[in-house]
Amino acid sequence: MNVHIVDERTAPSSYLQEFAEPCGYLDFARFGPVSASVTAQKVLDAEQIHRDSTSALARLDLLTEKAQASAGRLLDANPHEVAFVSSTSHGVFSAAQALSHQNGTVLVPRDDFPSNIYPWIRAAERGGLKVRWLEGTVTADSVRAALDSSVKAVAVSAVDAGSGAKAPLAAIKELIGPDRVLAVDGVQALGATVIDADAADILSAGGQKWLRAGWGAAMLLVRDRVADLLQPGLGGWSGVVDPLSGSPHPHPSLRGAVAHTVTNPDATATAALGVAMDLVLDAGIATIGSMISDNLARLLDVASMAGAEIMDSRPAAGIGNFRVPGLDAVELHEHLARAGISATRRGGWIRISPHASSSNQSVDALAAALSSLPSHQPF
Repeated sequence: MNVHIVDERTAPSSYLQEFAEPCGYLDFARFGPVSASVTAQKVLDAEQIHRDSTSALARLDLLTEKAQASAGRLLDANPHEVAFVSSTSHGVFSAAQALSHQNGTVLVPRDDFPSNIYPWIRAAERGGLKVRWLEGTVTADSVRAALDSSVKAVAVSAVDAGSGAKAPLAAIKELIGPDRVLAVDGVQALGATVIDADAADILSAGGQKWLRAGWGAAMLLVRDRVADLLQPGLGGWSGVVDPLSGSPHPHPSLRGAVAHTVTNPDATATAALGVAMDLVLDAGIATIGSMISDNLARLLDVASMAGAEIMDSRPAAGIGNFRVPGLDAVELHEHLARAGISATRRGGWIRISPHASSSNQSVDALAAALSSLPSHQPF
């Protein structure tokens, strides 16, 4: 059992007891090992589908509705403003295609994670909004500098996957106004930090990272306030009225986010996502985020004391980066892996991303790994 870094008087013990990832796992920005409750839900659903598919499918329909309500609470949205798709990328492609009928430009960060780049490029290649790049860190000022009458949308990540920097969603939305769409990739934020979710007109976020729900389901938020600015560019049979009624197609689109879905979601993955969201909602995202930040600060302090260079002394949203001067990043990453430290190499930097459940032993393991570097010189 892990011994947790934070004072458990400030953290719901029932939440912390859900997790059992190994010591040294510091890669939640890549994938979050799932909770005991999510595991139990997945096993239960599989067993029920095996024994009695009819009753299992009816039960999964109810769990999907429950997950929709939980997503509404998490995103400060009406339940009908949330639908479920297969992945964050699926949702961002839906957003790009929903706006592709407009003539104009979308602002996209050039250095963003590719899942928030290629959907807009592909839409532009097929006559959609032209891509105008935002260079460097996304700020209200960088958006303002690129804004003109041709801009119809801004597409940003709520949290940058490389640096952990949070985009100022509320400031950007206020700047662009109600007649432009703010489309948000939220996968590196939800479950890790408080964001201005109400500023997002469209948001897509899978559950496999900080929410710790596993793969296969993602939220797609489409707020009513932008419904008239969108068309169901990827809307399939699941997004229309009475698709199996026998009357000739096409049928009119349904109301809400479901109009932008291709097909029905994986109900078992959606049920697991619902369980994961409920755990986060019960524990409190501010509490979880504070624990994550504390854990990251301790890990970066250890790295700094070992002589590592820290990318940003004030990291945000659970992601930090370091490198060791004079040591190749590939060699460093391999050394850490041999020492049991799970992290991600991004270029010349090592990205670490702990969770609330990361243990004191993980801090000790990182310290030991860095002190045992072949070229290490004590400071």
